[in-house]
Amino acid sequence: MVSGKQVRFSRITKHGRMLCIPMDHSLTLGPVMGLESAESIIQQVSDAGATAVLFHKGTAIHLKAVYQLGMIIHLNGSTSLVPSNERKVRITSVEEALRLGADAVSVHVNMGSSYEQEMLSFLGDVADKCDMYQVPLIAMMYPRGEFLKEPLSADTVAHVARAGAEAGADIVKTVYTGSTETFRDVVRKCPAPVVLAGGPKFESDMDLLLLAKSALDAGAIGVTFGRNVFQHKEPGKIVAALKRIVIDGMGVENAMEVLH
Repeated sequence: MVSGKQVRFSRITKHGRMLCIPMDHSLTLGPVMGLESAESIIQQVSDAGATAVLFHKGTAIHLKAVYQLGMIIHLNGSTSLVPSNERKVRITSVEEALRLGADAVSVHVNMGSSYEQEMLSFLGDVADKCDMYQVPLIAMMYPRGEFLKEPLSADTVAHVARAGAEAGADIVKTVYTGSTETFRDVVRKCPAPVVLAGGPKFESDMDLLLLAKSALDAGAIGVTFGRNVFQHKEPGKIVAALKRIVIDGMGVENAMEVLH
């Protein structure tokens, strides 16, 4: 028998692969460049082959159309207006996300910060609710805090990713460790499927595509690239190029043809 989580998982992935465009930045940073009109970006990335978009409930509330890709609603957050913005607090609930039509939910945890325990507790509570309602949970697990000496080391990232899986996440989103080999070790040690976070804006399309290819070669099921998509001069084209790597299993040179 097919479970509710399997049904919803199929709505945020294609062939088991995820190409997700996070658009939750405006709560933290304000109306950043590229997200002045969220719906314009959603339409472009949907047409280009993204499997899902991720945003806060306010974006979902104000949508004027239904788009043919998965919708993930983010449950916690903070703003850059206060010094303690590493502390992500509850913004909405699993129940509200479902009422708004979400196919999955996500929770952000900054591991190694003073607020780690609080955020882990929230992640665990959400995981229980997600099991009850059969909703996939994406844990954004970041090595980001004052107690970390080597936040991007393979050992640290492996611990961070594994913590998300142990707390009950169905998919773990985490950061790159610098090489295919070290990231493969992170993926190998995490029982939940891993997707790669995009990080800061890249200057080179080639570098972004090489990063995506490295993550897939390491065993990740996909990527979640935000500002490298919605701040791109042609968001649809970069998503179409990423689709060739993430969904279609092609190489970087083949993907670059889309951009040319």
